[in-house]
Amino acid sequence: MSSTVLESRLQSLQQHLQQENPILLEAIESFRELDRVAYAMGLLSKDESYATQIPWWPLVSILGTFSAGKSSFINHYTGTRLQSTGNQAVDDKFSVLCYSQGEDGRVLPGLALDSDMRFPFFKISDEIEKVAEGEGRRIDAYLQLKTSSSENLRGKILIDSPGFDADAQRTSTLRITKHIIDLSDLVLVFFDARHPEPGAMHDTLKHLVEDTIGRNDSNKFLYILNQVDTAAREDNLENIVAAWQRALSQKGLTAGRFFTIYNEDAAVPIEDDSVRQRYENKRKQDMADIHERMHQVEVERAYRIVGQLERVAHDIEERHVPAITALLQRWRQRVMWLDGGLYGLLLVFLLWIGVSLPWIESLFNSPEMSLMFVVSTVLILGGLHHFSREVVTRMMMKAMKKSGDESYLVALHKNTRFWRSILQKKPTGWGRRAKKRLTAVINTSSAFVQRLNDQFTNPSGLAAEAKKTETVATKK
Repeated sequence: MSSTVLESRLQSLQQHLQQENPILLEAIESFRELDRVAYAMGLLSKDESYATQIPWWPLVSILGTFSAGKSSFINHYTGTRLQSTGNQAVDDKFSVLCYSQGEDGRVLPGLALDSDMRFPFFKISDEIEKVAEGEGRRIDAYLQLKTSSSENLRGKILIDSPGFDADAQRTSTLRITKHIIDLSDLVLVFFDARHPEPGAMHDTLKHLVEDTIGRNDSNKFLYILNQVDTAAREDNLENIVAAWQRALSQKGLTAGRFFTIYNEDAAVPIEDDSVRQRYENKRKQDMADIHERMHQVEVERAYRIVGQLERVAHDIEERHVPAITALLQRWRQRVMWLDGGLYGLLLVFLLWIGVSLPWIESLFNSPEMSLMFVVSTVLILGGLHHFSREVVTRMMMKAMKKSGDESYLVALHKNTRFWRSILQKKPTGWGRRAKKRLTAVINTSSAFVQRLNDQFTNPSGLAAEAKKTETVATKK
């Protein structure tokens, strides 16, 4: 993607936000400020932007095993039959569901997601290509976009994932899953109450639970035990929930609420009135809580995007600058060691010439020859130093590519160009001006938070009281 295309996409995003949320519209300019610092330091290429690395719509991802009732939950939530349901695997793709005023259930290929920066799968084909060569070109085998006119989808995106039990395309599927978990505002993790042996699902629990516990945003995960109506006959719901809680605690999950629900339309008949009433009440309460959390992502999204501004600014100063500085220190030391070796060999060679060829000394009796010798020596030393720099840079870049850590490849290249002094310790692009820009972004993000608070809160009640007084005065 060229810089021209990137600018076009950012302008398209600005137009989208013009009506939706002016505060987020203003945040794009702050992302541009971060981009300018990152370009100068080599953290981003000219065709990249921090603004394209986050989804701008609220995102709810729905994960779980096959037959855990994910699709049924989505159909109930949207009030449509967007997703096929069944006891077996019915879809091996990630389905991205979004609002549209047009026809329900329109299915668009994965390319529609891979090429649109507003969606969380923008350029995901590049990530797939990294873990499975050639698979990035098969983006339609992994993703699809579905539209619906359901009002519950307005202003947010839902993602229905394929079950974790699949072996086909597993590596790429897990890479995509990790990607959407990172970007999601809310993650619903579904388990099937009809399979009360969680100990047998070691691999699934690892990816759905164990890998998410240490996250700073672990509170965005809701664990849902679905189809609990199957436990009504034995009336042992508490035992089943306890079994799953023990399994999760063995994976390190000691906090977080467990929701228990079922599909009312496909529920097993519950003959005992008291049992049925208890199950229905529990289901209604948990469904209401889940829906409320899903509704809240529209508010949380705005805070997430503004918070990302501050996080990126702090990351540049507190993580990237020290990392590049340390990288340059290693580069500098290796260049100096190689310089020392090459200069030593040159000195030995010159001494050998002086001893082996005594007549050479007579050539330096004239000032012209002495000056030529000095100039030649300086040029040779400079050439050897340039050779050392090139060799060390290429070796380090090759090692970084081999290890898969290419975060600072461009930064290393920018900092080791021939006009950069080896004694320069400060990374290219980092200085008083860059730090001032980051400080301005951090201050701006704090102002954005205050304005968001004014939209969604009113601790003093003054605004509400003023509005009430104005309404009364108008009526009079």
